[in-house]
Amino acid sequence: MKASIRKFLSLSIPLIIGLGIIYYQYNTLSDDELEKIKISFIKADYFYIYLSLFIALFGFWSRAYRWKFALQHLGYQTKFRNDLMTVCVSYLVNLTIPRSGEISRAALLKKYENVPFDKGFGTIVAERIVDMIIVLLFIAIGLILQFDKIYQFLIDKGVQFEALIGSAIIGLILFIILVLVWIYAEWNVILKLKQKLSGLIEGMQSILKMKDKWKYIFHSFFIWFSYLMMFYVTIFALPETATISFDIVVMGFIFGTLAVGFTNGGLGAFPLAIAMIYALYGIPNDVGVAFGWLVWTSQTLLTIFLGLISYLLLPILNKK
Repeated sequence: MKASIRKFLSLSIPLIIGLGIIYYQYNTLSDDELEKIKISFIKADYFYIYLSLFIALFGFWSRAYRWKFALQHLGYQTKFRNDLMTVCVSYLVNLTIPRSGEISRAALLKKYENVPFDKGFGTIVAERIVDMIIVLLFIAIGLILQFDKIYQFLIDKGVQFEALIGSAIIGLILFIILVLVWIYAEWNVILKLKQKLSGLIEGMQSILKMKDKWKYIFHSFFIWFSYLMMFYVTIFALPETATISFDIVVMGFIFGTLAVGFTNGGLGAFPLAIAMIYALYGIPNDVGVAFGWLVWTSQTLLTIFLGLISYLLLPILNKK
């Protein structure tokens, strides 16, 4: 009973938040802005939308190809088509419960390639750590390029920048302490936990010990490069965004990426984040909203299509 309630809440809460954001955004738009957004969707140059979707395919492919290096290091020779299709299904599942796609991905790999769940999930956790580091690099670059603009924005909103820096430093120190305790502590509870999580840890450590670690790192950066390019080419779909500079695009990409984790696949949060960050650079609210919804809708439809096709093909192509 508790498990079903927990599952219901994990699904419904992000969805409610997303719908709430959409409701809030809709009610803050004037009739004139709503009409302009409608016109933007009608007059958008969809060649660039289709181009962004084509670029997105490289991200799916590269993520699946990168995964093979970690699995091969653990001694598992999986079929690439299964790796790719499980990745596509995981993206689809993430649209329901945030981050649940990682679990389904490891479960499908166990079902069709007989890779132990804990080891497969460990390689996925390792991927997420690498992805997080790359996102932090993007954030650092964005802060350096746009420090004055972001600092002024925080001041205007009454946020103390120094307090944020202090909180980040305290969080980093606590994280380092936890890592040191995990590595060096001989407490029984730590040793028992390490034993239970041995398969997961082996999967996570596969990156450090694998033969093709540099290929793995290359694909890690290529994945995020494809994401950025996918986002970038979409600016040419609207004449109002076609002339914005690349550093502003990077800021939009960063905030959009962070927004995806707040709701189901960024529902509501992604367009709102894009509109807010673009407003800092004088881009009209209706243009920012239209752009955010164009990007989010097109990518979500691609995710749903690839996920459903992969889910249907997996049992068909793996008949024994």
